[in-house]
Amino acid sequence: MRRLTEAERWVDERVGLADVRRIAKKKEVPLHRHSVWYYFGGMTLFLFTIQVATGILLLFYYRPSADEAYESVRFIMGEVRFGWLIRSIHAWSANLMIFTAFLHMYSALLLKAYRKPRELTWMSGFALMSIALVFGFTGYLLPWNELAYFATRVGTQSVGSVPLIGDFGLRILRGGEDVTGATLIRFYAFHVAVMPGLVTVFLGLHLYLVQKHGMSVPPVIEREGGARRSMPFFPNFLLRDLVGWLSALAIVSALAAFFPTELGKEADPFASAPAGIKPEWYFMFMFQSLKYLPGHILWIIEGEMVGIAAFMLLALAILLVPFYDPEGKGERTRMVTRLAIGLVVYMIALTIVGYVANPTR
Repeated sequence: MRRLTEAERWVDERVGLADVRRIAKKKEVPLHRHSVWYYFGGMTLFLFTIQVATGILLLFYYRPSADEAYESVRFIMGEVRFGWLIRSIHAWSANLMIFTAFLHMYSALLLKAYRKPRELTWMSGFALMSIALVFGFTGYLLPWNELAYFATRVGTQSVGSVPLIGDFGLRILRGGEDVTGATLIRFYAFHVAVMPGLVTVFLGLHLYLVQKHGMSVPPVIEREGGARRSMPFFPNFLLRDLVGWLSALAIVSALAAFFPTELGKEADPFASAPAGIKPEWYFMFMFQSLKYLPGHILWIIEGEMVGIAAFMLLALAILLVPFYDPEGKGERTRMVTRLAIGLVVYMIALTIVGYVANPTR
């Protein structure tokens, strides 16, 4: 016991553990009927740490080239001990992370957690959500299998429809005119270097702002007199958070064990695209929306370009919500709520329609 005390004192003199404990004891979490939504931010962060841990393990064996990528993944799944499980956990935790990030962001939107002085908290969270989607898009190609190759060709082609900078952005993204080994290397660089660097910056900013401003209390609770109860962050809230993390880990492990990620056929750029090509579920509503647009609008503008421009404007509108509705009350707030509910209904409906209209063969 004496040795442990000396070790703590040694660390405290150099790191300042007493200051950390003091801050942790002072931090409290409001308790009200909407408090359950507070847990999804920590759960998303926990799933991201699973992504990092499993991704590092996969990097020991993965080879980022068109000639070796597929074989290296097959080696991971067939020869490396528990390699198939690590890859499946990586894939399933990515999907669950994006799902919990959606829930976290949507709950913040409905509960008006973007109100001043939390504008930058909202914007940094939006940036993290966008980075998570780019993580999913770039990681999809890395196994260099048939479905990933042709889905990436379709997805990057949509980038070419971005007004003004589409052609330039397409060449930068692909490393040329078509999806090739150069595209794989660029996606690999984005996936393991560029995106993690951006996450470090925005996650640090986001966590700092959450600590500075605390957890937002919804306007409806404030009108009722505010959250009359609270709990200490440490250890009360943290232990509850831990239960959520363990639940997420159990779900990811079960999905990885019972529904392991398949590898499929190796990509053949000279083959015709297989039937049933579609993006990941979190891009499905956009994919299906673009399919409904006509080839040309007003006989001049490409329909896909109009659709991409509309999605970009929608993303900009979501990013700037705190400046449209800074107080979280009145007609503007009701408008934001109605549009948010309508958007989610639209996304769910188009996703379901997309899977029904594009069954996997």
